[in-house]
Parts: sequence; C-alpha cells; structure tokens
Amino acid sequence: MDTLELKFLLKLLSKDNYQASLSEIKLNDKTKAAERNKICRQLRDRKLIDCKEEIKTIKLTPDGKNVLKLENSPYPLSREEQKILQACQQGAIKPSQIKKILAKTRDELIQKFIDKGYLEVASTEIKEVSLSEKGQEFLANEYQPTGEENFILSSSMLKGYLSLIRKFILVGIEHQKIINQDLNLPKPNDDEILQTIINLDQELGTENFLPIFYLREKLQPPLSRNELDQALYRLEKQDKLELSTLVESVHYTPEQIQAGIPQGIGGCLFFLITN
Repeated sequence: MDTLELKFLLKLLSKDNYQASLSEIKLNDKTKAAERNKICRQLRDRKLIDCKEEIKTIKLTPDGKNVLKLENSPYPLSREEQKILQACQQGAIKPSQIKKILAKTRDELIQKFIDKGYLEVASTEIKEVSLSEKGQEFLANEYQPTGEENFILSSSMLKGYLSLIRKFILVGIEHQKIINQDLNLPKPNDDEILQTIINLDQELGTENFLPIFYLREKLQPPLSRNELDQALYRLEKQDKLELSTLVESVHYTPEQIQAGIPQGIGGCLFFLITN
C-alpha cells in the first residue's frame, strides 16, 4: 500500500466514528487537494472507504435541449424550470450559478430533471469520507508494513489504530466463545442424525431428496464436517440412507455445492434419501 494511502486510512481512524469531511484529511504540506482526491477515489474503488458525493456540475442532455425547443411541449415548463434548463444551454455549470431561484427549489428541480433525463451530472465532488468495514478489517487483519512507509505516526493516529485492534480482538474472543459453546453441545448419534434428516425433509418439503447443505447448517457444529460425513456413510451401509450425486448444479450456489461430499469420479454426493 502506498504511504499516502495508508496515512489517509490512519487519519480516518483518528476521527469520531471513523468519518470526516474530505477537507479535514491533511496528508502533508506537499500534497495538493487534487492528489488527495485521487487517493480518496483509489481507496473507494478498493472499497476501503465509503464516500458521500455531491453534484459539482450539471449539463443539458439532448432530451433537455428538445424540450426547450418545443413550443407545444407535452410537459409545459414553469418559469423556474425554464430558467434552469436555459442556464445549462452553454455547457456544464455549477447549480449555484443558477440565480434568482431559492436554493431548495433549485435543487429539487435539478433532481427532477435528472430523473426525467433532461439534465445529467457532469461531475461530482466528494464531501465526506468514512472508513468502511472492509477498510477496518484490512488495517486490523491484513495490512503488513513493508518498511517503505516513512511518516510520523501522531498520537491520535496511534490511539485510533490501537482502539481498532482492541475492537477486533474483543470481537474475535466473543466469536471464539460462541464456537466453544457450540462445540460443547452433545453430539447426535447416527439415529438422531437420521431423524434430523427426516425432520428437515418434512419441514422444507424436499420430498425425500434433501440437499446436504441443510443438514450441515443444522449439525455443524457440534459435529465436524468429517464426523458428519462418516455418520452418513455408516447410515448408508446400514441401508437406512442413500447418497445421491448432484447432476445439474445451476439451481445451487457455489457455497451450497461445496457442502457436497466430493467423489473421485462424477459429481459430489449431494442429496440425502431415507429408506
């Protein structure tokens, strides 16, 4: 990650709720606003930050030009509406350049014309930025210093970074507690697993053709994936269960398909049929 990109993220960490107006993000004395804005857009494209944009300039569309030319328009324009469209005839302009109309009314009419296709946004300006969930995860779990970064870490930036790390540590501890609680649940025996398959089939109306991912969602944990697979094999050997392969995968997501039991040849074992 570029040094200035990293500094941008750390600056946001020092702000309340990890958000600020773009003008508050000062990278260094040599960084001009245009470069800062470019860095901001790059980080947004990587989904590390979220941005709130405002319309900077608007311009007339071909449909908008035609409306102005029509004497008997099916959509008659009010005087204020005419002023807005006429003001855009010479090219892209800022909304604030349209005079003698209340700002609230002007903005409402501009949005109305954008929705109708008479005006279009020529350029936007980023006003507010915030650190996204992905950005927080990147800083807490993924970022690795390369040794090329060279800037002074202020106390507020360090405080923000340490707070983020502590937050993720606490979340991890709570998540592990939940996992441990699940793992401590009593594990069902083979007959209980078979009954669970029957119950799920009845609840979901799968007509004795239950996709295996439903069973995994129900029993993993407390069972591991391998423990459940072995139990299904035992039930199959006892002729209490049949395991059928998946032929057409178009109706299922990749995650659901991965829940199947892989086979050396052919599709995965995917459907559960009780005997």
